[in-house]
Amino acid sequence: MGEAIGQSLATAVGVAVSPIPIIAVVLMLTTPRARVNGPAFVLGWLIALGVVGAVVLALAAPVTDASSTPSWAGWVKLILGLLVLLVAVRQFRGRPRDGAEAPTPSWMNAIDRFGAGRSLGMGAALAGANPKNLLLAVAGASTIAQTGITTGQQAIAYSVFAVVGTLGLAIPLALFFVLGKRSAELLANLKDWLAGHNAVIMSVLCLVIGVKLLGDALTILW
Repeated sequence: MGEAIGQSLATAVGVAVSPIPIIAVVLMLTTPRARVNGPAFVLGWLIALGVVGAVVLALAAPVTDASSTPSWAGWVKLILGLLVLLVAVRQFRGRPRDGAEAPTPSWMNAIDRFGAGRSLGMGAALAGANPKNLLLAVAGASTIAQTGITTGQQAIAYSVFAVVGTLGLAIPLALFFVLGKRSAELLANLKDWLAGHNAVIMSVLCLVIGVKLLGDALTILW
């Protein structure tokens, strides 16, 4: 189980370092409903990661061979690696040029009108429907499945993956509850920095993880 956690940890960090969701939760923490919407958003994110992992692990169970690394894992990692590299290229090509301000999704302008239900749904959508996070969650679950550990151990290993993948949102939330109003300036600076460097962060992150997935795939297949 330790091997499964270790092999999937880098991918989990990639899920955690997601600028747009972090910006979203920081914006929620500036609204009057912060104490409800912030936790709801993070909970939705965690639930979606759990659902993606459960589906992938369930599909992988019948074809997992505990005695060796299955060939399907190599093909899955090859495809995921290519897709993640594609995301890296698109992010880099779409980065702001000549000091231009990075655009933010239109739904962020309505965050102050969100309720708990909508916050929960948005968190789930950004974790389970966003292409980058979905690809990384699938990659993490596939990595855990390929180790051939028992179903219970897979569940524990993926739970660790999901928790690590949620830290990027959980840390600003914890700062808000621990520091109260004193966290406002710190969170505002974090939001501005992430907004200005979102494309570069995502392109570099996806490049590193994509290359790792391709390397793992080649090792398994050849």
